[in-house]
Amino acid sequence: MEIQDIYSRFLECTGLTTDSRKCGPGLMFLALKGERFDGNEYAKAALEQGCRYAVMDNPTLYDAGDSRMILVEDSLKTLQQLAAHHRRVLGTPVIGITGTNGKTTTKELCNAVMSSTFRTLCTAGNLNNSIGVPLTILGMDSSHEYAIIEMGASHPGDIDELVHISQPDCGLITNVGMAHLLGFGSFEGVKKTKGELYDWLRAHGGFAFVNRADADLTGMARDLPTVGYGQVSTQGTPNEDLLVEGRLLGCTPYLEFEWREKDGQWHTVKTHLIGAYNLNNALAAISVGLHFGVSEQSASEAVSNYVPSNNRSQLTVTDRNRLVVDAYNANPSSMRAALDNFSLMDAPDKVLILGDMRELGESSAAAHCNILEIILSNDSFSQVFLVGNEFASAFRAMQDTDSLKQVSLFENVEKLQEHLSSSPLSGKTILVKGSNSTRLTSLLPLL
Repeated sequence: MEIQDIYSRFLECTGLTTDSRKCGPGLMFLALKGERFDGNEYAKAALEQGCRYAVMDNPTLYDAGDSRMILVEDSLKTLQQLAAHHRRVLGTPVIGITGTNGKTTTKELCNAVMSSTFRTLCTAGNLNNSIGVPLTILGMDSSHEYAIIEMGASHPGDIDELVHISQPDCGLITNVGMAHLLGFGSFEGVKKTKGELYDWLRAHGGFAFVNRADADLTGMARDLPTVGYGQVSTQGTPNEDLLVEGRLLGCTPYLEFEWREKDGQWHTVKTHLIGAYNLNNALAAISVGLHFGVSEQSASEAVSNYVPSNNRSQLTVTDRNRLVVDAYNANPSSMRAALDNFSLMDAPDKVLILGDMRELGESSAAAHCNILEIILSNDSFSQVFLVGNEFASAFRAMQDTDSLKQVSLFENVEKLQEHLSSSPLSGKTILVKGSNSTRLTSLLPLL
């Protein structure tokens, strides 16, 4: 069946689901395969639960006598083609966002700013991959004035695939850093893959929002129409190449900054974000909003009112401790930024709970040793808990260092859970950061 024919059936439905647990009257069920499941096995049950159609790619489970079943060669490709077709039909302006660090926070801030004035569609959570992006696009309807689509990548070509689905009119790369090197191979591989967003924009008459303080991004955006934003020093003079310039006022513990549009008035913003590194994310969101017509006051209020709730730059106060939770992801650049910011916080008894940084390939050993050296050169941390084999290797390589007395090593998060249960922490300010797969968030009830 041609994609246009499948699309006409999609329009008859109330929505689309790939989750057999979320089937219901009027939906289109699309069966995906995974390593441990085959959604085709649930197609019949989905129809019995009221789904109007079931798209499937397993001919042995297909019933040619049931007109509600739609057999395709590849369900995932059909999902992506369906989303790309839907995006072309609606023509809603799409803002694409990617980057090594901060892309989810920037996406959330952009949505906060843009939704203050317009009806927006925004990637939910971190559904930023080859399945999440098309599902987000298919959630768009004619009432949406803008779509803000986050795109993640762990291998070359990932962003290229996602821009062909979402077809952004403009884009924003938050930064490029050392992450997923197991897939990218090198820092240049990271730049090339993230730059696939810029490549699409060049080829299709788009433009980019670019942090002019970032030499890598400025170089990557060469020959591309841009809207500039960036930080200036306290004594900084206006940069004519910037739509928005900002400067840090403080971070005790929440980020506070001021910004202005070119030669305009300064606006002071007090946020609920932890970390000076979030200044660029906030300036990016303000730049997007101003470019599309959001007022300066609305933009400031939106950033000020945004409260993170996704284990990113999040301050939590418990009965016993204050927690800085940034445990969704970790790579060398984000880890260094978190440590630098945490060391500057005005707080007593600062404790680190850090998990391994995953998918760094051959650079992993050096990266973990470098982080450990940063920790040991800083006397502001009273205790350090390290979780995982990568940090263990770095730890063993530095066993002759006297400073290691403050460091406790745990093979996995379960071992640390046992320790914290028998020796609870109280009266501490604790940074919790590591790759999501280390599951450090499971420690939060014990802190």
